[in-house]
Amino acid sequence: MKKILKNFKSSPHSSIKWDNYFEIYENCLNRFINKNITLVEIGIGNGGSLFMWRNFLGKKAKIIGIELNPEAKKFEKYGFKIFIGDQSDPAFWKDFYNKNGKIDILIDDGGHTNLQQITTLMESVENMNNGGVILIEDTHTSFMNYKGFKNPSKNSLINFTTNIIENLHRRNPMVKKRMNDLSKKIYSIEYFDSIVLFNINKKKLSYSKNLHNNKKLNPHFIDYRFKRPNAIKEYSQENFVTGFFKSKISKKGLINRVYENNIIKKYLKKIKK
Repeated sequence: MKKILKNFKSSPHSSIKWDNYFEIYENCLNRFINKNITLVEIGIGNGGSLFMWRNFLGKKAKIIGIELNPEAKKFEKYGFKIFIGDQSDPAFWKDFYNKNGKIDILIDDGGHTNLQQITTLMESVENMNNGGVILIEDTHTSFMNYKGFKNPSKNSLINFTTNIIENLHRRNPMVKKRMNDLSKKIYSIEYFDSIVLFNINKKKLSYSKNLHNNKKLNPHFIDYRFKRPNAIKEYSQENFVTGFFKSKISKKGLINRVYENNIIKKYLKKIKK
């Protein structure tokens, strides 16, 4: 954290970042230092972060900035490549990747609206090199209801990523779903305060295999996970069984489901406090 924070503070131009970002940057980007890689940052503002990335990653790194304000072109005199365009426009991304090819690091510090973040992610996943990362910043806007963010909503970036989590689990054959482009490209997703990180690595991804080290050790193993022999007793202790369900007490499956639903409801209330 010390190195990149020092680069941030010593940048000759101004920039604004949340303080918890720097440890995340350092942990996930250290392996790119002094490598021939391409970093793209959306939303460069006054240009301060461009210098931070170059000083942190070293001279071998190509640093590209994307900005709506055409005045950002002035940073090209410092050796950066600058593109002016709208990150919410798929046509912009098609043209951008046609000109630049695949990249290694994508930092989305742009407008932070749902459409901007989701479009950037979906248009970029297929254009990342193996081992690359996508960092979407300021994802707290998924929970903000002002300045045009209109959240929380089902269309927020955070809610959108929960659908991608399902895609990752398609790599387990027990789910019995066909792997799609996301299943074959995104290795993992990490969530932090205000940042979502996507690790891209196509080479590591394939259907999971179930291994058993020695079947002879437990030849008569019985799976108890769904039996729940104490469920009815637990109901009684917690007063979860109403008169209606007491009349159905012989239907253990129904009793177990109601018990489970009530426990989960308790936890949901705790989350929403």
